[in-house]
Amino acid sequence: MGEHKERMLRNDWYLDEPDLAEHRRRCWRLLDRFNATGADDDDERAMLLRDIVGHVGGGVVVLPRFLCSYGTHITLGDRAFVNHDALFMDDAAITIGDDVRIGPRTQLLTAQHPVDDHDRRREGWERPLPISIASNTWLGAGVIVCPDVTIGADAVVGAGSVVMRDVPDRVLVAGNPARLVREL
Repeated sequence: MGEHKERMLRNDWYLDEPDLAEHRRRCWRLLDRFNATGADDDDERAMLLRDIVGHVGGGVVVLPRFLCSYGTHITLGDRAFVNHDALFMDDAAITIGDDVRIGPRTQLLTAQHPVDDHDRRREGWERPLPISIASNTWLGAGVIVCPDVTIGADAVVGAGSVVMRDVPDRVLVAGNPARLVREL
């Protein structure tokens, strides 16, 4: 394992390296097959998903087109549902709880890039920070969840929202950036 892969796995600043690129290519080859399945190929999609994702709970449904970086850093809880065109940039862990519903075109993005350090940004440094979504949560269509965010249990995130901060349990948030609308 290369130095930068080790750095990525401990959520430290890292640069891309051949070891990481090959890991992504392996994932993308499986995603090509997953996303090419026919409408009635539920069993094949489920089998491929288990080869792509680190942990798949019982009764999970992920619809194509699904994209992710590595796959192995994703945990999908029981009965999780991921709608069409989801992007999980799983440079760090993405943990999805039981009974989570994720709307179409949702993006879960764990990669953080330097803001003030122009040289490091130009060189391609990034740092992965995890995302966690607790059980029985619903993310509406087109939601973007930024690095280092935890969304609490029984929460609802309105369509098109950009979640940049943690969301407590049992609340509705919406907007860009997502703000508390009301308690549930």
